[in-house]
Amino acid sequence: MGFKVGMTLAAEGLLFAALLFGAAGTLAWPAAWAYLILFFGGGYWLTQRLARHDPALLAERMKMPLQRGQPFWDKILLPCVLAAWIAWMVLMGLDAVRFRWSAMPLWLQCLGAVLLVLSFLVIDRVFHENTFLAAVVRIQAERGHRVVSSGPYAVVRHPLYATMLVFLPANALMLGSWYGVAASLVLIGAIVFRTAMEDRELQRGLKGYAAYAARVRYRLVPFVW
Repeated sequence: MGFKVGMTLAAEGLLFAALLFGAAGTLAWPAAWAYLILFFGGGYWLTQRLARHDPALLAERMKMPLQRGQPFWDKILLPCVLAAWIAWMVLMGLDAVRFRWSAMPLWLQCLGAVLLVLSFLVIDRVFHENTFLAAVVRIQAERGHRVVSSGPYAVVRHPLYATMLVFLPANALMLGSWYGVAASLVLIGAIVFRTAMEDRELQRGLKGYAAYAARVRYRLVPFVW
């Protein structure tokens, strides 16, 4: 598992670097180097934490993004989100460096870095609480899937998605791209849609989830939705 995780992170790192620096047209982009170190450093830290404390969840999250038992809409949505992410990386390279459409102050880029770090810490907390947090929407009957209502799940029903509301624009802030911040709303829209659809699947297929949803009313943002 450790070798597979390492190879996956390395491949993703090379892809991100190719997209960002390719779009920028130069390797002389300090913010992108700092971003890649922080992003994949955080990703490595999370996977190492999972490998030690919840290898079953890590194994689940390393599975292919198309699986048996996954609803059809999620099989369509995930490739679309991946394509949107790739386009987003390219846009930020074009915006922040090649054409310099954006002029973002350094303090905002530093704020983006801080928000990324905080997001990784919250994601770790959510992983620690929910061993059933697979990357695809699926009732994991073979793992004894049950409702988790403690920790952050006592505040909102989908705390990982809630974290993405901060995590996604933080990427663009750190890279210095206002167009990236605006485009992150497209990915956030996909998160909101997936939250609603996943919630429907869980209420329909996971025992006890409907009662949990009645108790914890908000999906993403307390007192809002």
